[in-house]
Amino acid sequence: MIRVRKWLAAAAAVVMITGSLLQTGMAPGLLSGMTVYASGAERTTDTAEGESAEQTADTAGNESADEAKDGTTVQLTENSEFQTALQSTAGDDTNEAAEAVPEVTLRISNWEEYIDLGDWDEEETIDLESGDIIGENSMIDDFEEWYYETYGITVNVEYSTFGTNEDLYNMLSLGDEFDLVCPSEYMVMKLMAEDMLVPLSDAFFDTADRNNYYSIGVSPYIQEIFDSHEINGESWSRYMAGYMWGVTGIVYNPEAVSEEDASSWAILSNPDYRRQITIKDNVRDSYFAAVGALKSELLTSEEFLSDPNYAQRLEEEMNDVSDETIAAVEEYLTDVIDNAYSLESDSGKADMITGKVVANLQWSGDGVYTLDQAEEDGMELCFTVPEESTNIYFDGWVMLKSGIGDDAAKQHAAEAFINYVSRPDNVVRNMYYVGYTSVISGGEDTRIYEYAEWCYGAEDEEEETAEYPLGYFFSGDSTDENYIITAPADQVNRQLAAQYPSEKTLDRASIMVYFDSGTSEKINRMWIHVRCYDIRDVPVWIRVLAAAVAVVAVVLSVRRKIIVAGKEKKNSENSVRFRDV
Repeated sequence: MIRVRKWLAAAAAVVMITGSLLQTGMAPGLLSGMTVYASGAERTTDTAEGESAEQTADTAGNESADEAKDGTTVQLTENSEFQTALQSTAGDDTNEAAEAVPEVTLRISNWEEYIDLGDWDEEETIDLESGDIIGENSMIDDFEEWYYETYGITVNVEYSTFGTNEDLYNMLSLGDEFDLVCPSEYMVMKLMAEDMLVPLSDAFFDTADRNNYYSIGVSPYIQEIFDSHEINGESWSRYMAGYMWGVTGIVYNPEAVSEEDASSWAILSNPDYRRQITIKDNVRDSYFAAVGALKSELLTSEEFLSDPNYAQRLEEEMNDVSDETIAAVEEYLTDVIDNAYSLESDSGKADMITGKVVANLQWSGDGVYTLDQAEEDGMELCFTVPEESTNIYFDGWVMLKSGIGDDAAKQHAAEAFINYVSRPDNVVRNMYYVGYTSVISGGEDTRIYEYAEWCYGAEDEEEETAEYPLGYFFSGDSTDENYIITAPADQVNRQLAAQYPSEKTLDRASIMVYFDSGTSEKINRMWIHVRCYDIRDVPVWIRVLAAAVAVVAVVLSVRRKIIVAGKEKKNSENSVRFRDV
């Protein structure tokens, strides 16, 4: 019965599209290359929406947007490669195609715990003015169902995860094949530079197609960054669709750390917090923080801050990879590791909550999670961004040549997945589940902004409040009064500041650019020295003993060579005397 309903829904969609296309005169050319996959289903008046297919078609003929009753836009692109690919998946025989629904396998790899897996409790329902949102099923299962209902095609998602960008790259280097992956911006730049990506299709950017939730809803602030940054003359936005974004900062315990100390990267080496700080166990975040600390005086000087080309100079300084700077960073990070409680990739959150440490270099998304969990335990933590600079980061979806190749059906499914997770209700689900901030603002759909207010808006009885403008993100206008949250005053330094950094914070944000292979090798070598071995950690007596052992070894080696040489000379003389006899 479920399959029959799905066939009928697909049939209704086809009839609807046909009715619309007949009005525009496009149907003959398009339908000549398209197989109707639901024609084998029995026609009854008991359709999935309680309407006949004819009624649906009549409705579609009178509406300008080709919308089904549930509000889902059903449009098929005029892409001959896509239509040919779909036809081939079902077979050439018309009767066979009527029996078989085309299938596409989509292999996706994403960060661990970075998408809504569903199974929410009823009390977790997010009750917005526009309606309730709850994650009952996993986002993957919901996408498979939506794709079938929207396009009449079965997509089977093979979903896997990776731990770091480097893990993903190593998997690709070893031959693992994925169609769609979600690395960070620097890895996207590397993949672009190595010509490993498939560009997003022109159809993906068509805002007239209301299923293109990404292009319709991406934040103007994010879009400008993606458009203005290039690799080999091509913008990020040609290849990457953003997913989550944020900045790096310091999560700290205000009872043990002053806001002034937490507002500088120099806190990482501050002996007042010896063995009470954790830093990231990856070279890029640690390198960026070290450069900020080493150049603190310059970066905070009035001359530097008032420079008309401040943003450009900031990016140049924070991406300084001269030999002198790399050497200085190595020495500084050696001191930092000696001062730190630990290097970590994920444990810093728990260490803050349990009180093992009082400060933690953290990504803003994990900062939100840490503050939330601490609050549940009756503990107040804060988040701040150092005054020198902050690294703005992005995770985004890209399609791989090794997976997608020239397969138009796979590319359509991959781009549809990006759009599905960019639909405002799904954006809210993912933000709630993972804690990070989506690059999607929603366009004319207000649900994402409503969610921000739902999370951080002050209650009516709140006495101390602060106005927190978010127009820069939601509309592109920082003065837009439609996007000002009245929040509890303390949120200016807590979750709200981590979830949506203020425009003032972002003014001192810099992207860490892609380094070529030679530079990357130097930085990685530096990190190995810092991470794995420091001669200063070795006690003096061991160093003296090691030197003595080395001297003895050299003496014995020389002595052995002298003895061997003497024996060889004696043997040679005996041999000569023997021949003379």
